[in-house]
Amino acid sequence: MTTEQVVHYREVSAEYLTHARSLLTDGDLKHASEKAWGAAAVLVKAAAEGRGWRHEGHRELWRALHRLADETEDEEMRRQFGLAGAPHTNCYEAWLDAKSVEQYLSEVAQLAAKLDALTS
Repeated sequence: MTTEQVVHYREVSAEYLTHARSLLTDGDLKHASEKAWGAAAVLVKAAAEGRGWRHEGHRELWRALHRLADETEDEEMRRQFGLAGAPHTNCYEAWLDAKSVEQYLSEVAQLAAKLDALTS
C-alpha cells in the first residue's frame, strides 16, 4: 500500500468534482462529464491501492468496485459507478443535456463520498 498514492488519488478526485461543477455551470457539458467520471474512477483507484488491489484499466476498476461493494454490503455503489459511465461516454458522444449531466454528477458525488470514506 502506498499512502502517498492514495492521498494523491483523493486530492485528484476532489479537484475533478470541483472542476466538473464549474464546467457544468459554464455549460461545458462534455468536459464536466469527463471530470465526473474521473472523480469516481480515481477514488476507486484510491480504495483499491489502499488494499493492494489491481486498478489499471476499466476491467480492474470494475473488479475493485465489486469487491468494495461486497466489502461494505452497499449494492448501490455498483449502480452509482455504472451511472458514472454515462458521463464518461458523453465526453465522446455529447448526447446528454445539462439536467442529465447535473443528475449524473449528483450520483457521482454521492458515490465519491462513500469511496472517500473507504480510503481514510
